[in-house]
Amino acid sequence: MQKLKLVLPALLGLAVVVAMVFFFQGEEEPDTAAAAPASHAGELPVWPVRADTGAEPTGLPPTLGDAGPESQLARIFREIEGRNLGNALQLTESLLQQYPNYRLAHLIKGDLLLARARPLQDFGGLNGLPAEQVNDLRAEALKRLQAYREKPPADYVPRYLLQMRPDQRYAVVVDTERSRLYIYENDLSSGRPRFVADYYVTQGKLGADKFVEGDKKTPIGVYHVTADLSRQKLPDLYGNGAFPINYPNEWDRRQGRGGSGIWLHGTPSDTFARPPLASDGCVVLTNQDLEAIRANLQVGLTPVIISNSVDWLSLDDWARERDELNRSIESWRADWESRDMKRYLSHYSREFKAGGQDYAQFSAQKQQVNAAKEWIKLELKNLSVFRNPGKEEVVVVTFDQDYRSNNLNNRMKKRQYWQREGGQWKIIYEGAA
Repeated sequence: MQKLKLVLPALLGLAVVVAMVFFFQGEEEPDTAAAAPASHAGELPVWPVRADTGAEPTGLPPTLGDAGPESQLARIFREIEGRNLGNALQLTESLLQQYPNYRLAHLIKGDLLLARARPLQDFGGLNGLPAEQVNDLRAEALKRLQAYREKPPADYVPRYLLQMRPDQRYAVVVDTERSRLYIYENDLSSGRPRFVADYYVTQGKLGADKFVEGDKKTPIGVYHVTADLSRQKLPDLYGNGAFPINYPNEWDRRQGRGGSGIWLHGTPSDTFARPPLASDGCVVLTNQDLEAIRANLQVGLTPVIISNSVDWLSLDDWARERDELNRSIESWRADWESRDMKRYLSHYSREFKAGGQDYAQFSAQKQQVNAAKEWIKLELKNLSVFRNPGKEEVVVVTFDQDYRSNNLNNRMKKRQYWQREGGQWKIIYEGAA
């Protein structure tokens, strides 16, 4: 009995339980006197599997959600907190049955087994792993539990998804601070983005806000998927496949950012998940999660918005921001069509740069071209509007432009970057998409 009394407090002092305490912070402290019955002298303590009395159904072994093992990890830590260590071990074994290569689950299981025999002072301390690897696994546990505990409100949406074109079926939003990737569906019936699922991800070893080649950071911005690379064409490092994105985009290049080769991809075949900070800049999912989102990714269409920390808006605030931007875009279209050059050029920033032209050169060219126009008809189709993450108030506007005049007809896919200046939205870049 004395041995078991020593084991329980030691186990509860493990760093894995630090993650558990973080998850259940603010809840009432459990009864520290609770313990399993003593075993016979000379034998290891046997932990009974207790019937669950909580509000959540926890029949063993449980099934896991498509979005990953977070709910299972939360239940394991809840059982540890409640001193139901037999349940915790059985839940961990169930987790390993579904994810045999899950190193974090192996470490938790090892500590639970070793705690039967001797007090443990550190998470993974007797598993022979280097301290760096143990710290990585602890960091993963914290990120997963934080995401499980602090889900965004159901009636809030990411600020960035202001408008998707009709054939963009889904959008990807990555929160690097939380190591989380969100999938949103383009709900055509309501015009709003609708939450589908979220997944744990890995980012660059040195964090986010990439600036130069080799800085081991993940970029921040609005991108889109450019290719689907099958597993057969890639080294095992990339797991079940990869989806490159168009970093650096036009805005990145304007800001002097460089580098290349930023992908969404999977994990090596012998690895279930990587630590939160482990890639050279790519966004990495487990192979199971990559397969789950594969059908949501459309080459050339799916937006991938990466932010340091996602801004969430109520639907009312989101609608107000979207309507304001759409009014600005429509005003620009109507003023171009009117052939009133003063009104038309008022939509462009004095900091405008595109195609080797600054504002003065662009203005002079447009006035010269417009002098030969007797009439202009301009139609915008397949409009998308995405707010760029970051300190600057910038939005990315993309559309199919159908331009007709008395001496020219032209159709093209155009992309603009609008920036708020003095309370007004102004075009700071414009070019073919």
